[in-house]
Amino acid sequence: MSFKSGWRLVALAATLLMTGATAQAQSDYPNRVIRVIVGFAAGGGNDLFARLVVQKVQQNTGWNTIIENKAGAGGRIAGDYVAKQAADGYTVLLGATGQMSIAAAIYPNLTYHPTKSYIPLNMIASFPLVLVVPASSPIKSVKELVAYAKANPDKSNYGTSSPAFTIASELLKLKTGMPATAIPYKSSNESNLSVVSGQTLFTISDGPPAIPLVKGGKTRALAVTGAVRSPELPDVPSMAEVGYPSVDSQLWSGFFVPTGTPEPIVKKLTAEFAKALTDPGVQASLRKMAVTPGGPTGEAFKKRIDTEIETYAAVAKAANLTFK
Repeated sequence: MSFKSGWRLVALAATLLMTGATAQAQSDYPNRVIRVIVGFAAGGGNDLFARLVVQKVQQNTGWNTIIENKAGAGGRIAGDYVAKQAADGYTVLLGATGQMSIAAAIYPNLTYHPTKSYIPLNMIASFPLVLVVPASSPIKSVKELVAYAKANPDKSNYGTSSPAFTIASELLKLKTGMPATAIPYKSSNESNLSVVSGQTLFTISDGPPAIPLVKGGKTRALAVTGAVRSPELPDVPSMAEVGYPSVDSQLWSGFFVPTGTPEPIVKKLTAEFAKALTDPGVQASLRKMAVTPGGPTGEAFKKRIDTEIETYAAVAKAANLTFK
């Protein structure tokens, strides 16, 4: 046997050993702790979603899974962190619309991409946004809001606490021609309270801070974004019902793993998350948080995100919005 042939055999043997080891690692998965990274503070909606589903996965499988909160920059710190981790299934990202679809559309120097740096697994839940005005306001409908804003541009402003809510509000402006100036707040709870106090004419925000104020008679909900009414506000029309079907901002949360994660591991994670999400108790708990459980998985989830990126980028460009 020649020297060259001998090295070829050694290389082939090494390749077979590595392939066998990789296959073994995938078949044994998971054999250590799986970390689910949440880019938001403990106790917030995305954190609660993650803990609810992960706890059920642990009950179903016995997997050792922990939640780690890496809050900051609207979830982008966590997005950057997980994208740089080993693609072995042991680091999972809890991703939300703002840090994924919207961030990719509006931040030119984003260090990761939601469908290029990541493989989307399962959507956990989705939810519409709620448009509210003060309960004391004479405005009773979206069309009345639009008419008032056009007649009183100096009095038309809106509260917003994140690019997600700014984009939704600017989309309403683009589709109706109404004027309105953005007033920034630190949280969607603050922007809703700014409507209660009369500091702003309206706000479009997530349901958890908005719905209690609507039910408590402090604000009036004019519509929810999208085509379907919210079960929590059954008497409030959708934007489609009031004549603005393209005002369809829907937020979501879901699970992602870094691109390159082996397909068997992707399939195993997707299957177990799906099983947890179909549990009646998990679904009931999610609905109590004013969200719709479940959603697309895999390739369908990826296509939705890519479509959203194009939509949000177009809105930001049309409204001449810049984000840093």
